Amino acid sequence: MIQGLAFYLFAGIAVLSGVMVISSRNPVHAVLFLILAFFTSAGLFVLLGAEFLAMILVVVYVGAVAVLFLFVVMMLDVNFAEMRAGFLNYLPIGGAIGLVLLAELLVIVGGARVAPEALTVGGAPTPAPDVIHNTRALGNLIYTDYIYLFQAAGLVLLVAMVGAIVLTLRRRPGVRKQRIERQVARRSKIETRKMPTGGGL
Repeated sequence: MIQGLAFYLFAGIAVLSGVMVISSRNPVHAVLFLILAFFTSAGLFVLLGAEFLAMILVVVYVGAVAVLFLFVVMMLDVNFAEMRAGFLNYLPIGGAIGLVLLAELLVIVGGARVAPEALTVGGAPTPAPDVIHNTRALGNLIYTDYIYLFQAAGLVLLVAMVGAIVLTLRRRPGVRKQRIERQVARRSKIETRKMPTGGGL
């Protein structure tokens, strides 16, 4: 009974937080609701017995990603009115992507209802908690059956990081930057002299 009430509490707060993330006019409030959604999702993971995933969600997403979002939104002088001005231009593309995602969700939910046995075909057997803890079971699964997908995810994150650096790299007039090629090509002007022993300049 207590687990059911906790599940509905965390799930309701997570859904409401997700709605507020996309509907808040203030970007700082949206990031704060995103942090709340991460915390409630971690609570759901704890109820499922996946304490490791809950800890990773809090440490990585709340402690790093969401706080980084918050600082970036607070520090950057972004003109959100100008960004919203071209909303109608991108509405058809966004609507098409939304329809594709909705169709995928319907296929997943409909497939689970039509053929419930399909859910157990691609899933790995879950070991008993008294035999192996969930952290080791998750590591064994990731680094054996899904190692190529795990490496591909790391490659995607690397490309995303490089793309973010390239997009934010700006050349501003009056700001001197380090030019490594000019430093390497520079010839040193060092003059050597022979001095007698015990002598000075």
